[in-house]
Amino acid sequence: MPTVLITGGTGMIGTALSRHLLSEGYNVIILSRNPRETAVQHDLGTERRIFRSSGNLFYSRWDIDKMSIDPTALKEADYVIHLAGAGVADKRWTESRKKEILESRTRSSALLLKCLQNNPNKVKAVISASAIGWYGPDNGKVFTEGDPAANDFLGQTCLAWENSIQHIAELGKRLVKLRLGIVLSNDGGALKEFKKPLALGVAAILGDGKQMTSWIHIDDLCRGFLFAIENREMEGVYNLSAPEPVDNKTLTLTLAQKRNGKAFIPVNVPSSFLKLALGEMSVEILKSATVSSQKIQQAGFNFIYPNIKSAIYNLSN
Repeated sequence: MPTVLITGGTGMIGTALSRHLLSEGYNVIILSRNPRETAVQHDLGTERRIFRSSGNLFYSRWDIDKMSIDPTALKEADYVIHLAGAGVADKRWTESRKKEILESRTRSSALLLKCLQNNPNKVKAVISASAIGWYGPDNGKVFTEGDPAANDFLGQTCLAWENSIQHIAELGKRLVKLRLGIVLSNDGGALKEFKKPLALGVAAILGDGKQMTSWIHIDDLCRGFLFAIENREMEGVYNLSAPEPVDNKTLTLTLAQKRNGKAFIPVNVPSSFLKLALGEMSVEILKSATVSSQKIQQAGFNFIYPNIKSAIYNLSN
């Protein structure tokens, strides 16, 4: 039974991905700064370094500040999924927060590279998260994987992020970088924020609502990571985003109609208010980003939720 080692495995994406991998018969080891506190205290092996949580889910230690990963966990791993990074939308983008967002990604990548170089391991492939924040405003263009990174904060962060993990390919490991669309899940993230005004009967359309959103259902995201693990021909960069991007107005009204029926009032939230409330982060909310999924589809991946209606209706059940 193959073992997948996950960095950043305790967040929304990592939790869903762990469940999916376990359901498909994989062992999962999640790296944590406090594995004893996270897991039920049953050890695997005599060194008490890997702690069982339940079934085939385990936790082990890493410490980015000390640049260390438990070599026992690394030795067990057949694959690595690299998700680690501070949440982009969790806090206002102060200069210190932007530094944290960038360094949480590049330093964790450097740690992973160092430990794979210096410790015996059987890791066949590393699947690293990236994001469609790589791309700038589309201006009517459909972005593909060959387009350059935007010259803005998220674009340059994604560039540094992908560059920081690229050296793993030099170790002879298969490396796949998945640029994730906006993730739709009932357990947090963007969808939770979209739902909040609907509790008051308001469908909050951001700005003029014409900006395109490239998104992905959490189930398709999990399937995409597993697909990258199991498809040995995959290497390099792939957009993991639904094949039918949607404008913000359509997304908001689809969610409102499913959740509230006709009992809601559409309201456009002015761009000026969003800029005042969110600062620099508002650029990303108001940016139109149309991203192609053709490359990963040509590799053989099929989306269960290709359009926003199918995704919203599933997540609203």
